[in-house]
Amino acid sequence: MVKIRAFKAIRPTRDKASLVASRSYLTYSEETIREKLDHNPYTFLHIINPEYKLKNKKKGLEKFQKIRNKFNEFIKDGIFINENKNSLYIYQQSNDLNTFTGIIGAVAIKDYLDGNIKKHEETLKKREEMFCNYLKITGFNAEPVLISYQKNNNIDKIIKKYVAKRAEYEFTTTNKSLHKLWVITDEQDIRNTTNAFKGIDKLYIADGHHRTASSALLSKLNKSKENNYFMSYLIDEKQLRVLSFNRLIKSLNGLKTGDFIKKIKENFKVIEKKSPYSPIQKNEICMYLEKTWYSLILKNDSNNLDPIILSLNILKPILNIIDERTDKNISFINGKTPLSSIKQIVDNEIYKVAFILKPITINNIKKVADKGESLPPKSTYVEPKLRSGLTIYRTK
Repeated sequence: MVKIRAFKAIRPTRDKASLVASRSYLTYSEETIREKLDHNPYTFLHIINPEYKLKNKKKGLEKFQKIRNKFNEFIKDGIFINENKNSLYIYQQSNDLNTFTGIIGAVAIKDYLDGNIKKHEETLKKREEMFCNYLKITGFNAEPVLISYQKNNNIDKIIKKYVAKRAEYEFTTTNKSLHKLWVITDEQDIRNTTNAFKGIDKLYIADGHHRTASSALLSKLNKSKENNYFMSYLIDEKQLRVLSFNRLIKSLNGLKTGDFIKKIKENFKVIEKKSPYSPIQKNEICMYLEKTWYSLILKNDSNNLDPIILSLNILKPILNIIDERTDKNISFINGKTPLSSIKQIVDNEIYKVAFILKPITINNIKKVADKGESLPPKSTYVEPKLRSGLTIYRTK
């Protein structure tokens, strides 16, 4: 049984929703961020970058206070409104390939601490503490944690009822995605929704492990009603699109190319490919090195997932990459990036070698989570990617 509740979101007025909503600021280049900040006075990026015109910007706790001040300024200027009733929110994102529809609500921290909300990634304590301080000082969270649940007919009926109506927000973004949001204020519909989730035994974090862990840390420091919950986007697991995260390596740990391949051959069958290649077989990884594509197939059959196979057999023993979360010799690039772009990056000698992995299925992710185990960092790139600023959850 898991517990969710309605909450009073702070959100943009209908006419400004499309202008406020933004991707995570980490996904923008500095040039793109500056362009948006210079030409859109309503973008949520102004709140995250309150001093973008200043040369000497504040950092750490002082920056968080500036963010809070800018947030309050948006409320004062009428860009944001305060919901007057506890509500749930249905959010839908659609494009030519997929439609994602789920419910935004507040999920109980206790369920996370009790293990009813499963995780498949370890978190960094330093990042947990940083984001906990962010939540404590700014007083809000603007990006829901993406959480999946097993298909539920009762939840489907409620969603279907609302998506047939006019949405509160409806706008299209430059990546050709259509965004819609409906507000659920009817008390019986809210009760039916929360009761439906009580019938679900387990939820799974799909994206947002650090945000969840940070919210749990904050709840221990401040046991207010708000901090006993965290904002989440709950979606049927069958809707999730799980892509791979590929690896880019800067150097070969002092090895020459021939010696590097020789070491790989100790555990892998190495086959040269004449053109860009994605792995398809069990225990197979693709490698691009010195303008050549390779198929690497593990000699000894393993039930480990590909990121673990790569880590145990190449990254750690050959390249001395012990902690993928902190080692500066490794970078990650999501599975939406074409092989031609990865090839160009390596050919331009920005990186020495690339490893291409197969996507991990949602069932395999659940198996890892149910065992209390974890995947290497950046093992999955999960969609949908939500926009920041559409629904904002107060943490104090």
